[in-house]
Amino acid sequence: MTSTAKHSTQRVLIVGATSGIARAVAHRLASRGYALVLAARDSEAIDRDAADLRVRHQVEVETRPFDALDFDSHAALADGLELCAAVVCHGVMLSNEVAAADIHDHRRMIDINYTSYASVLEVLATYFEEKGDGVIAAISSVAGDRGRPSNYCYGATKAAVSAYLSGLRGRLRPKGVAVLTIKPGPTDTPMTHGLKAKGPTATPEAVAKQIVKDIEKRRSIGYTPRKWWPIMTIIRAIPEWVFKRLSL
Repeated sequence: MTSTAKHSTQRVLIVGATSGIARAVAHRLASRGYALVLAARDSEAIDRDAADLRVRHQVEVETRPFDALDFDSHAALADGLELCAAVVCHGVMLSNEVAAADIHDHRRMIDINYTSYASVLEVLATYFEEKGDGVIAAISSVAGDRGRPSNYCYGATKAAVSAYLSGLRGRLRPKGVAVLTIKPGPTDTPMTHGLKAKGPTATPEAVAKQIVKDIEKRRSIGYTPRKWWPIMTIIRAIPEWVFKRLSL
């Protein structure tokens, strides 16, 4: 996957295609000439999105069903497709108060944000491993870099995703497959509506622009916006005895 792919027939699978970031990534990829396969649970929504992408960007767009919690269905996710890359974008963010108060809500967030990622990523890993090329990109979060009192329930699911992707990257590197861990900061999407964000939020379009650039460059880890890399480097370096006294 290279930056010269505009107007090519290279095809990218987007899992969880109705999320705010996924929709922006789809438009960014389509504007650069990539054909797309949109996978999501809401069939009517992805059909509308597919029609819009075809009209706006004149690219081929397919759709297929995807339910994060229907694990048995994940094995067929890439069947019959010729892909150069896949982007895994689905997820849910519960407030810490909600997740900590009800283990059933907490477990559902774990299953959507981590267990289903492990299931999907193994399917994609096998697909691209057999192909001997490709890029797997998946949404983690800066929240996974360190547990904070304000969102440790959500952050723990993303920390698990980041660790999983790190190991998968090492496994697939000799096979010619790149694995990108995407770490967005707070982003203005429907998933974050109603949640308190400390500091400014990025637009999905700005986040998507950086994600597509990182995919094309086959990077390993992509903070977006870039400012989050130095910020999280500092936060990770704070000693625990200091960190536990901070109101973050």
